[in-house]
Amino acid sequence: MCHHCVTESVKARMLSRRDVFRGAALAGAAAATVAAPAPLFAQQALPRRAEDLTHTLHEAFPTFFGEQQLFVEDKFTFAEHNFNLKEWRINEHTGTHIDAPLHFSADGASVAELPVGALICPLAIVDIRDRAAENADAQVTPDDLAAWISANGDIPEGACVAMLSGWDAHVDGARFRNVGEDGQTMHFPGFHLEAAQMLMEEADVRGIAVDTLSLDHGPSPDFAVHYAWLPSGRWGLECVAGLDRLPATGATLVVGAPKVRGGTGGPTRVMALV
Repeated sequence: MCHHCVTESVKARMLSRRDVFRGAALAGAAAATVAAPAPLFAQQALPRRAEDLTHTLHEAFPTFFGEQQLFVEDKFTFAEHNFNLKEWRINEHTGTHIDAPLHFSADGASVAELPVGALICPLAIVDIRDRAAENADAQVTPDDLAAWISANGDIPEGACVAMLSGWDAHVDGARFRNVGEDGQTMHFPGFHLEAAQMLMEEADVRGIAVDTLSLDHGPSPDFAVHYAWLPSGRWGLECVAGLDRLPATGATLVVGAPKVRGGTGGPTRVMALV
């Protein structure tokens, strides 16, 4: 089925789920001439601790294509030069990293063009660990979003919605890529297109995040979530770690994205304040 057909089909099915979100309120806010800025912080009080949501990057870190994407060379050493300096050659989408809109669009914003205010936001964590443990191809669905809202209230304005699948525990082994018997198809969780579409149309969400190699689940044949989400001007985070140390709601996400001119993304230090 063509991508346009899939998108139109999804929109039709979403009409029956609009009551899950703050449809009327959000529509009124969108119609306002001047919108109030989204809050940067989720907490009413000052945060008590910081959590690092970043994997340590190294030359053998698993990659989507299975090939090495980080190369490090010593240029100066303390023993010989009295200081250390290394040169890196790196693929932008390696390790814990950000996908900028430009990654899957012809003229979207580069990583350097993302407003800094868009990189600090409330964090909403959707836990699908039980399902992912039984099915590596599990996806965040509209039903998962509805369940989160039922338990926690509305998704915070300007939030990042993160998938907690527990897949970060596999980062040091072959299961992180989890290539199937055909030797090509990977199997790991991600967002379903319908969930991404609901977040774009029914909630004020800045980004989505996953603890796997891709916003789309492993066997995706067409990167449907990437092509829907990133061209809308929003960003994504991949290979996030440690979401299990955080509450479902109430944390503030801080994304230390690289400011590289024309960059489609880049390795990122991701932190949460609780």
